[in-house]
Amino acid sequence: MKKLIETIRNISKIDELRRRILYTIGIILIYRLGSYVVLPGVDPSELANLKNQTSGGLLGLLNMFSGGAFSNASIFALGIMPYISASIVIQLLGMAIPYFQKLQKEGESGRNKINQITRYLTVAITGFQAPSYIANLVNQLPAQAISPFDPGVTSPTTFFWVSSIIILVAGTMFVMWLGERITDKGIGNGISLIIMIGIIANLPFALFGEFASRMEEQGGGLVIFILEIAFLVLVILLTILLVQGTRRVPVQYAKRIVGNKQYGGVRQYIPLKVNAAGVMPIIFAQAIMFLPITLAGFAESEMMSGFASTFSNINGFWYNMVFAIMIIIFTYFYTAVTINPNQMAEDMKKNGGFIPGVKPGKRTAEFLDDVMSKITLPGSIFLAFVAIMPAFVSIIGVNQSFANFFGGTSLLIMVGVVLDTLQQVESHLLMRHYDGLTKSGRIKGRTASGM
Repeated sequence: MKKLIETIRNISKIDELRRRILYTIGIILIYRLGSYVVLPGVDPSELANLKNQTSGGLLGLLNMFSGGAFSNASIFALGIMPYISASIVIQLLGMAIPYFQKLQKEGESGRNKINQITRYLTVAITGFQAPSYIANLVNQLPAQAISPFDPGVTSPTTFFWVSSIIILVAGTMFVMWLGERITDKGIGNGISLIIMIGIIANLPFALFGEFASRMEEQGGGLVIFILEIAFLVLVILLTILLVQGTRRVPVQYAKRIVGNKQYGGVRQYIPLKVNAAGVMPIIFAQAIMFLPITLAGFAESEMMSGFASTFSNINGFWYNMVFAIMIIIFTYFYTAVTINPNQMAEDMKKNGGFIPGVKPGKRTAEFLDDVMSKITLPGSIFLAFVAIMPAFVSIIGVNQSFANFFGGTSLLIMVGVVLDTLQQVESHLLMRHYDGLTKSGRIKGRTASGM
């Protein structure tokens, strides 16, 4: 507690860090307020059916990622997931199409062009998903809930459809803009923080709901509830180990004498993370698993409706199997995107470094690539297992809303985003010669010295 108070005092002494934190909090408040602004023409008192529909299943997950905006028929109902989907498409194109590969190598100008294309694609994806959402909204709400202030309207008009689509697209783009503002002027990754805030907003209600269900007759009582909390803490600790786990690769630097000073001649270590992709494989895989919901809105055939129904059951076998496989694939994919063994080998060679027993250059790159492949496999499998754990917890009777926090996308995103945000805060503190957030001054696993 004393360490926490001291850290808060240190944060308050750094003007830039204090401004960034306050700016981030302000943006988050704007996002949370917007999630309660209902689409024009919808009676907010008639949303009971929509809230029941999103109480569980894949729609429940989508509602959680949007911070409850989906069930509120909010202008932010589609949340940030269309942007995530667009990012997935662009990154996949970067591996297959030379034009995007060229942009990736053009530095800042290339990144700006890619971001612009991603925004355009986000508009297109949101424009595709918005009619599906409105169709579901119309089916779930009673006739009098649409345009309640116009007694002569008993069904949604063309104006309602067009205006709602435009507002939903604008809402998603505004949320994306808020996330970019956090990344540029706030603290942490804005897009990830927005997703995490939506998840955390549901935690108190899920916790209270599980407590109430356990305290009911034949619900297990307080003992079972305490055991569930203890198991949740254990899962959180295992998730932190997964996110922070590293393997150290020794690097020997040759001794050099420049003038009267000696450089190198010491052994250091490169920390290769077991889960170098972080939470992005989870976010990417979950974004794709939301596709059945969109398809269901346009489905007319029984076969398509059955397919969407099967992959909308988050406790079903096929959903979890496909979800786990996609997480493993995306973990390898994102690791390949973020970790470049050839560049690492080249940098080591330029600085006079080498891995003992391995020739510099191509052999070093092959060695690093082999090590990354070996440590990524168990990391991706464990990541997939934690992601599908809520399905197993639900089998033993845990409330679905609370089960989502026993691993799964929710927990992994929360742990990963919190650690990354704390790392940025700690970096600001260490740059000003203040102690970090731990006794050692470094968050374990986030830097080379914390291996």
